[in-house]
Amino acid sequence: MRIFAPNKALSTPTMSSPATYNSFEEYPTYDAHDLELLYTPQKSTFKIWSPVAESVRLRLYDEGLGGTAFAVHPMESESNGTWACEVNADLIGKFYTFQVKYEGEWLNETPGIYAKAVGVSGKRAAIIDLRQTNPAGWENDRRPELKEATDAILYEIHVRDFSADPEGGMQHRGKFLAFTETGTTNPYGQKTGLDHLTELGITHIHLMPAFDFATIDETKPDSGKYNWGYDPANYNVPEGSYSTDPTDPYCRIREFKQMIQALHSRGIRVVMDVVYNHTYHTAESNFNQLVPDYYYRQNADGSYSNASGCGNETASERPMVRRFIVDSVRYWATEYHIDGFRFDLMAIHDVETMNAVRRALDEIDPSLLIYGEGWTAGDSPLPYEMRAVKQHLDRMPGIAAFSDDLRDALKGTWANAHECGFAAGHQGYDESVKFGVVAATPHDRIHYGLINYSNAPYASEPSQVINYVSCHDDLCLYDKLAYSAPYGTQPNEMRRYIRLAQTIIFTSQGIPFMYGGEELSRTKKGIHNSYQSPDSINQLYWGQKKTEEAMFVYYKSLIQLRRRHPAFRLPRTQLLQQHLHFIDTRQACVVSFVLENHAGGDPWERILVVYNGNRHTISLDIPRDNWMVACNGEEIRENGIFKWNSQTLSVPASSAMILFKP
Repeated sequence: MRIFAPNKALSTPTMSSPATYNSFEEYPTYDAHDLELLYTPQKSTFKIWSPVAESVRLRLYDEGLGGTAFAVHPMESESNGTWACEVNADLIGKFYTFQVKYEGEWLNETPGIYAKAVGVSGKRAAIIDLRQTNPAGWENDRRPELKEATDAILYEIHVRDFSADPEGGMQHRGKFLAFTETGTTNPYGQKTGLDHLTELGITHIHLMPAFDFATIDETKPDSGKYNWGYDPANYNVPEGSYSTDPTDPYCRIREFKQMIQALHSRGIRVVMDVVYNHTYHTAESNFNQLVPDYYYRQNADGSYSNASGCGNETASERPMVRRFIVDSVRYWATEYHIDGFRFDLMAIHDVETMNAVRRALDEIDPSLLIYGEGWTAGDSPLPYEMRAVKQHLDRMPGIAAFSDDLRDALKGTWANAHECGFAAGHQGYDESVKFGVVAATPHDRIHYGLINYSNAPYASEPSQVINYVSCHDDLCLYDKLAYSAPYGTQPNEMRRYIRLAQTIIFTSQGIPFMYGGEELSRTKKGIHNSYQSPDSINQLYWGQKKTEEAMFVYYKSLIQLRRRHPAFRLPRTQLLQQHLHFIDTRQACVVSFVLENHAGGDPWERILVVYNGNRHTISLDIPRDNWMVACNGEEIRENGIFKWNSQTLSVPASSAMILFKP
């Protein structure tokens, strides 16, 4: 017996003659927050926006996949391009799709674009009570404190990579729940998983895409098929293959929340990698099944533009596209307690949209992070002056961009795997390193004509720059150095290059970012684009925590040093200009600076930092003082390794030294 009770007012099909529009700019917009589904036990109200539809129907199903609709219900045309219907029954546990008639043809069924729950593989939306997805104690979940954006230390990780290795000791391998497990160890008794993250000391997990993406068959979640997740399908639902039961619409939501809750309990915030700039499908996408072509940019000849390099790009400058992005981000921040967002190819979006996202999140919590890639993967019809490129950060307060200038200065250009950078002795990158040290903010001791990709500062504040040396894209740090290191480089030298590169990242102003697993000398066996490579390439190998124990200890000490010393994370450009002074080293591949006068309230009165990229020891004239050496390139001791009061400092090959005056 069906529980569906048809509404008499809608018992006959509703046809409408759609308005004629000369351009997308003429489409009406809709401002209310009731699109998709409003559920109560008494009735469910369905609503979509499709101003060009000739007719719309709602299909109701018992199953999330397979079977036939037990009811097909026509929807009525309402104001501002919307279509709606009410079903006077309790539809809990049922599934639905929308179907739009356009230019005389019925388009494919779609779960809609605002779906908050879906069945297996995301083909149909699910009708659930979201309150039933909250784990015990969810109402008491609180974001860990973050006083300044520059206090953040970002750790990028893929859900599956984190726990796929059997030696990690986690029961829920490849799942959200792996992040909730405690007491896990590798075969040598060392901490793994959540305990490892706590031990390492990072402040934020940067999750690679964890919304529902297209290329993993959720009916076979353990088949071993892999994807990074930059192939969006349903933006407002967690990925089902990361749950323990993709067929249960409640499961993925509840387990995602359990993951957030567990990380928050350890003082770790969560940034979500979001991919609003393109969709996996184009003609068949959920967007195009509702309002053909509106959500995408087109070239002059009518073809889809492709600044994403993935076949399409979304048109964020159009009001209902912008509105969708803002609504989606707001939803994740409120329903899931997400603490920040990394925008994939952020420059495909327009400045106004990114500022609208910032305003929406400020209303929730101004400490939520927003950052992204300040470039595109190809040209776009969106005028350059409208793009959210890194050069326009001055028009996007509270939004940060990655520094490719510092990244490629340290390890060599991404475009040539065999070219090394400053960390392995390549000359010519000193000014780019200095540019990274001041987080791309103005400084009078930098020669801007010698910067990698920029000829002027582009950050108004240090909090607007993410400093990093590697991420999931391109070769990871170990592999890049393995390709590009000078002939004859020995393993111990490779480790020196790695330590030097990351010491520069963590002692530079701005927000430091690291690729998860590099504290274990992570390698992807030379694969630069491992987006669908198997676990054997992508997973963290937890046994390496034993073989690379010294590297882990160095990373841990480096992170602890930054967290304990605010001089390395000054929140304002004015403070940076006041306290940070470069030393003229008069030699290539050497950068040095002093942080003066208890910078940022630091307990150390004076800090001297030297980066020696040369593959030989150098001597450097330094300000004479009663220094203590906290870092000698091999180890870090915050209470000092040895004293130094000579005017000449000997700096070992390929290393950083940090000295301080107590």
